[in-house]
Amino acid sequence: MNSLRAKLTFGIILLAALSLIAYAFMRLVPSGLGIDWRFTYRPAALALLHGQNPYSVEVSPEAPFFAAPWGLLPLLPLAFLPVEMGRAFVMVIGLATFGYAAYRAGAKPYAVVLFLLSPPVIHTILNANIEWVPILGFVLPPWLGLFFVTVKPQTGFAVAIWWFIDAWRKGGVAQVIRTFAPVVIAFLISFAFYGLWPLGMFNVLNYGRGFNASLWPQSIPIGMVLLVASIQKRDVRYAMSASPCLSPYVLFHAWSSAVFSFINDPVQMTAVFLGLWILVGLHFPAGL
Repeated sequence: MNSLRAKLTFGIILLAALSLIAYAFMRLVPSGLGIDWRFTYRPAALALLHGQNPYSVEVSPEAPFFAAPWGLLPLLPLAFLPVEMGRAFVMVIGLATFGYAAYRAGAKPYAVVLFLLSPPVIHTILNANIEWVPILGFVLPPWLGLFFVTVKPQTGFAVAIWWFIDAWRKGGVAQVIRTFAPVVIAFLISFAFYGLWPLGMFNVLNYGRGFNASLWPQSIPIGMVLLVASIQKRDVRYAMSASPCLSPYVLFHAWSSAVFSFINDPVQMTAVFLGLWILVGLHFPAGL
């Protein structure tokens, strides 16, 4: 009973703290930011709440939703809020989740701070995107993490490949089935409701051409080397960097997975942090 009361008290304090920080974000962050929440995720979440297809063009013609449908589930309560308040909560929850994932990965406080201040993470927060969902998946058990990394495959699909190989090594077909069956079933159910929605990811290449920060196809050799290295060395961190290298459509914030792969080495994280900010200064003088 005391344990339940303690958890309830902690939950209330946490919610209150998040609410206060979200209010500060709502007041301080310019209303022009957070476009991904405003034009993509909130309309898609509202469509799901109303029993509509979140992949329909009518939902968000300016920025169509193409992520896995279960990625909307944690956003549903926020869709009820006024758009600016919901945007602020997405930003705060995203920042907290990035930090929690880094902590769960065993990062030292210095590396956590650098990660949170890295350009891809800040880009995610300012656009109110949900790049933190697949990053959180990296530190969860594989069967559960698959639900998270498949929300944004351009960020984490190589990690899913690594988990497949790792499951095969540990327990053969039986372990692969135990690990992948839940997410495969979820995909099949979603196809029954929304059709072959993953095919919509190809359409986004036309929509987001001006925002695409992918280095594909020149980055294919790098991505392949990283993926093979992850399998040979049995180190999933290489796979984290491989995903954006092998994806034809990658917005700048999706490179947060590559930055996250250096989270356990403060020296390397410092180099990545400084290098990315130099890149931003050279190519984006007006800012992110």
